Amino acid sequence: MALWAQMTPKLQYLPTETLNELYPDTFPLDIRHYLASWIEEQRWENFDVDNMEQEPQARRLLDQMVHLLQEVAQHNPNVVERVKLQHISRNLSVFQQQPMQLVRTVRDILRKESHLLAQAQIPQGPLPTNGTPQPAREDGKTDVDNLVLKVLEIQSCRQTLHQLQEDLNWEKQEMESIQGKRSKSQNRIQQLEYNYSVCAKKRMQLLQEAVCALELCQSCLILRIKSWRWEQHRATIGLHFDDNLGPLQTWCEQLLGVNSNLRQELMLVKRDHGGVEQFHTLQESLAHLLQTLIQNSLVVDKQPPQVIKTQSKFSTTVRYLLGEKMAPGKPVLLKAQIITEAQARQGVVPNENVGELINSTAILEHNTASKNTCATFRNMSIRKIKRADRKGSESVTEEKFALFFTTELTITGCESPYSIQTISLPVVVIVHGSQEINAMATIIWDCAFSEPSRIPFIVPERVPWKQMCEALSSKFMSEVQTQQGLDRYNFHFLAQKIFDQPDISEDFSNMPVSWAQFNKEVLPGRNFTFWQWFEGVMDLTKKCLRDYWSEKLIFGFIGKQHLHVILQNKPNGTFLLRFSDSEIGGITIAYVGPTDNGGRKIQNIQPFTKKDLDSAGLGDRIRDINCITHVYPDLPKNEVFKKFFTVPSPPNPDGYLPFKLTTVVNPPQAPSSEEIDMEALEGILSSICQDTNKDLH
Repeated sequence: MALWAQMTPKLQYLPTETLNELYPDTFPLDIRHYLASWIEEQRWENFDVDNMEQEPQARRLLDQMVHLLQEVAQHNPNVVERVKLQHISRNLSVFQQQPMQLVRTVRDILRKESHLLAQAQIPQGPLPTNGTPQPAREDGKTDVDNLVLKVLEIQSCRQTLHQLQEDLNWEKQEMESIQGKRSKSQNRIQQLEYNYSVCAKKRMQLLQEAVCALELCQSCLILRIKSWRWEQHRATIGLHFDDNLGPLQTWCEQLLGVNSNLRQELMLVKRDHGGVEQFHTLQESLAHLLQTLIQNSLVVDKQPPQVIKTQSKFSTTVRYLLGEKMAPGKPVLLKAQIITEAQARQGVVPNENVGELINSTAILEHNTASKNTCATFRNMSIRKIKRADRKGSESVTEEKFALFFTTELTITGCESPYSIQTISLPVVVIVHGSQEINAMATIIWDCAFSEPSRIPFIVPERVPWKQMCEALSSKFMSEVQTQQGLDRYNFHFLAQKIFDQPDISEDFSNMPVSWAQFNKEVLPGRNFTFWQWFEGVMDLTKKCLRDYWSEKLIFGFIGKQHLHVILQNKPNGTFLLRFSDSEIGGITIAYVGPTDNGGRKIQNIQPFTKKDLDSAGLGDRIRDINCITHVYPDLPKNEVFKKFFTVPSPPNPDGYLPFKLTTVVNPPQAPSSEEIDMEALEGILSSICQDTNKDLH
């Protein structure tokens, strides 16, 4: 929230008219403040506000905004603020019929803020003592600095009050001993009493302001922690994730320090003034904020594998962001147990044990060098799992669990221990390696399409195809470790395949695709699902074809109809590389070849699998196939693939002919098939014999 961090200290210098124009009634300043981090993380500028096809995406942002505001309101200890935020969240319904108007509003606000800052139209406040303006910093640092200044001001006010009280005591003593100057002393005492009263009110006002500021800053922190967890979740499909928890840990520690100082100042107020009206309210607010901070500071730093096989080892690391503030003495033991989706929704320590975990305890240990406090479970294992009753055709690989971590600890300066807990990302438990691909499909769907603040672990049954495209491309790039993603031709073929509409050329972007189409129903004419086939392509590319794909030498996902369109006018020998759509984990060569009557036709070479490419690489196979000469559109294969050719083997000293790579192609009768019949095989073998005889001569 770098932009908001720069705007916050300057708002007080803006004219009221400018503020009203900047933050209209439909989008008040409160939303901008409480959701600052989330707002600046969204891609508002990517919207075309005149494109109604983007309305579903805009509506999702509106729903997220309403949900986050309600969550902030729910956790706000200030009743007035809580009611106000709930009212604001309800008023956002004005955008339900026109969600693009929300996008336009937020985008304009961010643009105006940037413009105001860039043009330096906001007057600067008083400079620090060294005369140098301090730059705004991220992760709430500016807000924390302001809080610290407020605490210092409260402490200064307390010291002033103490001095006034001493002066007052002295003057009263003097007045009793010096009768002649009684009138003058009385005036002095009255002035001191007045000053004391004013300072005491100011002290209480500053305390109230500081507690409110702490509430706001802590709300931003907790939203940022939740955002970090969400980014960690999305990293499963390859999206960028900065796993550095250092700034968040510093933020947590600073807010804990502010809370401690304010509680101390509040106790001194009670000592000095007795029963102050606002005392109990502020005390309850600080206690609630402290408990919320302590409980939200436990995070799963390194997630367990999201597909876990029983009887196999795995590890995970849980980190406590307030570890340096834990009371010394008794070691803190963290316990893990496995819970079901239904138990995760309850959010409390489950009564029923649904799985048996081995090595399920670890101690929270502090590393003085890194300043991290972590509990690392190095050799965990699920010995057995109790599954829920399944409905209909639901598979065991669709059932989601999670690891539930609990502990009890004491924070320095706090009398009572706190029970804290957190859960991992959803996991699928399998008993055999053959279930892994289907289990991973469940995880991919969950990570790609769940909402940020969902009820565990609800996901939609259907999503727009364009949303699926983003997930497939991100996962492909992440898995293959390449910067080359899928293009629109690839996406169109994949849509034709999953929707079983090979002859349709329409835009599939907004067509809904279901979980069943993704990995429950087999593809027409095949014995595998869409995900099983796509995962096979990723695995082959990752292990054998990464460099070819990264250099755009593989066309990849292309249908036969599109294939014929781009190759039909090309000369004989023109070819391209595409993934097989008839078997899992295969790549084939489609090329233009001659017919018996002197014409041309497009043929497909039998797909190469990982086993084939392990024995001879794709580059060598392309080199040794004489019927292909130019890779699409018209590049000589020996130039393009030269870097992938291996050094030819030296002649065999025994006099035997060296092995010559041959490739089986489709018979002329079935140019679109990737299978070969016996008649064609006999013809090819005859041709091979003729070639061998020529070599001998």
